[in-house]
Amino acid sequence: MAFIPLSRQEALQRGWSELDVIFVTGDAYVDHPSFGVPLLARLLESRGFRVGIIAQPDWRSVEPFTALGRPRLFFGVSAGAMDSMVAHYTPARKLRHDDAYTPGNRHGSRPNRATIVYTARLKEAFRDVPVVLGGIEASLRRFAHYDYWEDRVRRSLLFDAKADLLVYGMGERPLLELAGRMARGEALPAMTAIRGTAYSATARSDRPLPDAYTEIPSFEAVSADKNAFAEAFRLIAGESNPCSAGVLVQKHGDRFLVCNPPSLPLSESEMDEVYQLPFAKTPHPSYREPVPAYIQIRSSITSHRGCGGGCSFCAIAHHQGKVVQSRSQASVVAETERLAAMPWFDGTVTDVGGPSANMYGMRCGNRTAAETCRRASCLYPEVCGNLRLGDRNAAALLGKVRGIAKVAHVKVSSGVRYELFDRQREYFRELLAHHVGGLLKVAPEHFVDCVTARMGKPGRQVFERFLEYFRRESLRLGRKQFIVPYLMSGHPGCTMADMAETALTLKRLGLKVEQVQDFTPTPGTLSTCMYHTGMDPYTGEQVYVARTDREKRLQKSLLLSGFSEERRYVLEALASIGRSDLAAQLLGGAVSRGNQGTVTPRKSLPRKRR
Repeated sequence: MAFIPLSRQEALQRGWSELDVIFVTGDAYVDHPSFGVPLLARLLESRGFRVGIIAQPDWRSVEPFTALGRPRLFFGVSAGAMDSMVAHYTPARKLRHDDAYTPGNRHGSRPNRATIVYTARLKEAFRDVPVVLGGIEASLRRFAHYDYWEDRVRRSLLFDAKADLLVYGMGERPLLELAGRMARGEALPAMTAIRGTAYSATARSDRPLPDAYTEIPSFEAVSADKNAFAEAFRLIAGESNPCSAGVLVQKHGDRFLVCNPPSLPLSESEMDEVYQLPFAKTPHPSYREPVPAYIQIRSSITSHRGCGGGCSFCAIAHHQGKVVQSRSQASVVAETERLAAMPWFDGTVTDVGGPSANMYGMRCGNRTAAETCRRASCLYPEVCGNLRLGDRNAAALLGKVRGIAKVAHVKVSSGVRYELFDRQREYFRELLAHHVGGLLKVAPEHFVDCVTARMGKPGRQVFERFLEYFRRESLRLGRKQFIVPYLMSGHPGCTMADMAETALTLKRLGLKVEQVQDFTPTPGTLSTCMYHTGMDPYTGEQVYVARTDREKRLQKSLLLSGFSEERRYVLEALASIGRSDLAAQLLGGAVSRGNQGTVTPRKSLPRKRR
């Protein structure tokens, strides 16, 4: 299978003297369905469009952006699989020294605010060619948003980038409609009602305001008033259901951001079509060094997308949507068979899942309720009575995949929602008996109930019940299996005392972590709204926020108290809350990280997002 062209020579080899659509991306080109731009490029290609990719261009000059010439229809711009600021900086705002989406894991192959920079270069080279923004950076920054790295509210990315259109969420439907209509001669400014898009309008222009819309507080208002910011968040969140959402408008000076309703979820057959596209499942052959992100996912299978979990800090639902969209079992099996035929396949499928592996087949059992539902989570504060969990189908899928010839092992590494274990007995029996691989990743995130409530996660008791079940079942199976808990420090609502209590719970439960996720306020999430405003936007209740680097560092150290390198920070943290008496409990038996070999660090790559 020929790769999507990266150069004019590769385009000419296909007989293409001109391309219809050219994507510019901050990631290396890996021809795998887990990478968003290659997936969209393959989809457009399957519909007859001539597509090229400019991957990680050197933004310091305009020449790399002219490598494929002028597209007939438009440029599509994405910062990549991660927001470029998240990719470049740690939660402490320190520069990262690696980039898993770059050959050789080298930092510096994409600029800060890549979407803005790439668009500026394209407009410099081809001023009259439309530029369409997409990817997670565009999705989460489509409205006026709080930017953690500048500690201020920024305008919609559409205005800062000076682009022609913004696609948010998963881009298959809007891009196919956009490309099809433009190919038929329709001008882009006339396309004002495509779902999953946002555009700029003025009171007097060829792009006027729509007839019906909900206006949210303006950029100027949310920049100056945190109550207005919270109100805007509530209104945006209230229009996230694609079945019932309306048009949202936000004023920026004398212009208006017009955001159409979200794109409708893909059906099972449409999901099958996307994932059966002819991916080479390898990086472009021009790369001479490995791409770490590819190594991690090359033997994985995406069975579904979307997440109904509704965690306050997570961007997945804001980008992939709350509705879980699953492939057919036949499609997943067929892809696994193609994977097993690859010459480099070693017999192990490293993952079968999505944002949460056990959401495969999950759906709402009440169509009328689904069309008007405004719940942020299908699971919290309790599992919705309309939810159908797909237990039997999810278990059967794993069984079929592990039965494929040449497949010796099938792991589930994308994590599971452990609070569903007593409602998905078949799935968890299959999982624990055949697919753990020694370590099962779950994300309690915290063990203090008032904090998990802010996170939209179940409390400590639910986790302890699951841990007891996991250990008992593993013992019955005669398998040496362990839980790897993902925990988070510094989340809004979490005090130093809360962190100390969580650290003590870790000790009591006989669990250890090697790496802790320090909360990062990424644009668009509920947790970021609480961080910026210091309040719950739904209740107005004040929320404690750890803001100083010192407190964040000390909160994190308490969860890492099992390591001797953290000793002085743990002592300082305990002294700050008058609980130095806990030092012996937390520091007893501490080891250096180099001597700890039974746990796996939390992976830094996002889970199945694009």
